[in-house]
Amino acid sequence: MKNGSGPGRQKTEPTTRIPLLPPALEILDRYKDDPQCLIKKRLLPVLSNQKMNTYLKEIADAYNITKKMTFHTARHTFATTVTLTNGVPIETVSKMLGHRNLKTTQHYAKILD
Repeated sequence: MKNGSGPGRQKTEPTTRIPLLPPALEILDRYKDDPQCLIKKRLLPVLSNQKMNTYLKEIADAYNITKKMTFHTARHTFATTVTLTNGVPIETVSKMLGHRNLKTTQHYAKILD
């Protein structure tokens, strides 16, 4: 699987292989024939941060979540709760987040301490 790259992220490293859990594979399978994905040669449709934040707000409202949820919050949760607290090496998390400098990722690790 190729590195995912969202808006503003440049592919500067060689391809990285990341194992995916079955729910993630199901989501990728759902979009394999999506016209937008096929045209843009992406695994998933890419939304703007503004549109993503709008959808996250709708989800929060639907489930009575009062915390402000943004794409940045989602990345933070992924980095801390999903990866680092489950033993994923910080170097791997750094690559998944597209950080060029490991110190950027170490900020997330400090929050866990």
